[in-house]
Amino acid sequence: MTSLLTEIDHIAIAVNDIDAAIKWYEDVLGAVVVHREDVASDGVDEALIKVADSYIQLLTPTRDDSPVAKYLAKNGEGLHHVAYRVDDCAVALEAVKASGARVIDEVPRLGSRGTIVAFVHPQTSFGTLIELVQEGG
Repeated sequence: MTSLLTEIDHIAIAVNDIDAAIKWYEDVLGAVVVHREDVASDGVDEALIKVADSYIQLLTPTRDDSPVAKYLAKNGEGLHHVAYRVDDCAVALEAVKASGARVIDEVPRLGSRGTIVAFVHPQTSFGTLIELVQEGG
């Protein structure tokens, strides 16, 4: 079988204070935010820090019912999910579903930066929330 994954798109880190996290990455690691977006559909404010051809994605909730708010309340700050780039999100998602894996998104949807995304449930991926990301949707 040929891999559906083309590379790592981003590693997402849930934080309570995104401005403090941005400052820490700037001051300690010299990293610079290259994209910031309020993703209203997911109830998050995101900041992307470029690392080679991938990103570190800092996430903070913008509303109490967002998945990131629930994650922070249950787990505290830290690694939220790993996102992999795919050539075609719909094809990758169908392959995941055909394997019997549990998914969060039944169909791909619009993500930040104009991407097309879908999430795989962590209960079927060894405890890791996985995001499939198609660039330039």
